[in-house]
Amino acid sequence: MTTRANSPLERRSQLREPLGRHRRMLEIRRTEDSIKELFSSGLIAGSTHTCQGQEAVSVGIASVIRSTDLVSCTYRGHGHALALGIEPVSVIAEILGRRGGTTGGVGGSMHLSSKEVGLMPTTAIIGAGIPIAAGVAWAAQLSGSEDVAIAVFGDGASNIGAFHEGINLAAVWKLPVVFICENNLYGEYSRIDSTTAVENIADRATAYGIPGVVVDGQEILAVMESVTEAVSRARRGEGPSLLEMKTYRYAGHSRSDPAMYRPAGELDQWLERDPIALHAEILIRDSRATAGELELMEAEVAASVERAVQEAQESAIAEVADMFAHIDAGMGP
Repeated sequence: MTTRANSPLERRSQLREPLGRHRRMLEIRRTEDSIKELFSSGLIAGSTHTCQGQEAVSVGIASVIRSTDLVSCTYRGHGHALALGIEPVSVIAEILGRRGGTTGGVGGSMHLSSKEVGLMPTTAIIGAGIPIAAGVAWAAQLSGSEDVAIAVFGDGASNIGAFHEGINLAAVWKLPVVFICENNLYGEYSRIDSTTAVENIADRATAYGIPGVVVDGQEILAVMESVTEAVSRARRGEGPSLLEMKTYRYAGHSRSDPAMYRPAGELDQWLERDPIALHAEILIRDSRATAGELELMEAEVAASVERAVQEAQESAIAEVADMFAHIDAGMGP
């Protein structure tokens, strides 16, 4: 079993196979665990938001979209970056502020981006990726391409204006965009039932005359099926869809948040439906791998990510002047 590919697009091609998808979910989990350890060690400046528990959503999306489709997502975007094909060393280096990072170390944890894999700059502004994705979809529509935009956002973003404005515009113009809500039950530190009146965010699609689908975000096959259908609909010129992925983040909102606001036993219930464990059961059931082979894969991934952490730490630190390396300024008359 190989642990690295030669290019991001080769890494994306690994997701065509079930074992490749399983490896990527393991890679995301181990990378996020390592990032949390680095933060606890004082090696990461600023904030960082990890996605342990949500791996099936990011890998499921990346497994079915094309390399020319564009994805916008939130500051909790490490998993999507890795799923789309960025190497762990590039993600970790960016978060550590190293020049070998995805944006040269000047963006950090919340601003990952890679044109090569179709990852639009992730943003710390809640819901900002929704109208951005609508704009990308409009560009695709105007150019006559079959490309689709994917907007990934959290449940908290469904309560702000950009959510309603972006979806309404996309519905009116039948833009080729898929809106995907990662409903992990918490908008920062607030549980969804304390901030949102509807039981299912997908129900809001009715107000805009588009399909709204509730999906089990812990089951990667369910994610793949729903995204495939929504993307196909968008490519046919039938407009947007709203998919709500019911999922859960095992870590707190950010940094050293212990998530003490969660009800007793809630985390344990979701750990019983860990997306990696659920997929492992399917692989074993379908005779695609044995338990021993999956344990070996997990060990290989852990070793690979450990090497990536070491390589990232040994890379050059970004300097203040690097912030201006790709900025052009008109001097005027």
